[in-house]
Amino acid sequence: MDRKNIFQLIKFTLFSASAGIIQVASFALFNEVFHFNYWLGYIISLVLSIVWNFTLNRRYTFKSAANVPVAMTKVFLFYLVFTPVSTYLGDLAEKGGINDYIILAVTMLSNFILEFLFCKLFVYKNQENTLEEKK
Repeated sequence: MDRKNIFQLIKFTLFSASAGIIQVASFALFNEVFHFNYWLGYIISLVLSIVWNFTLNRRYTFKSAANVPVAMTKVFLFYLVFTPVSTYLGDLAEKGGINDYIILAVTMLSNFILEFLFCKLFVYKNQENTLEEKK
């Protein structure tokens, strides 16, 4: 992995961490204050973190001038698969007695790895660093 890719991974990690803070904080609010079912609190907090993460990573990590609706549609396709699978498995785990926050941590780690690969290899493939060229 070259220096550029390492720096890109570091930026993706930091922006994902900030999205993770949004997801955990909102999940905790929905779980502890409003007592939502696991899946409802998870889905709402996931959507909040997706919007945040997409916005920052498109602009600063991948520096892509790609058509925003097209790029967001591609990310939506990722979450069209990831969300029901992770929600279903998380709900099963919770019913199996696993702590909600352990489930959330495992799900978020899986999301981080899979989303980076999906964005790098599909969403922004051949469209990285195009934002600067359009200025």
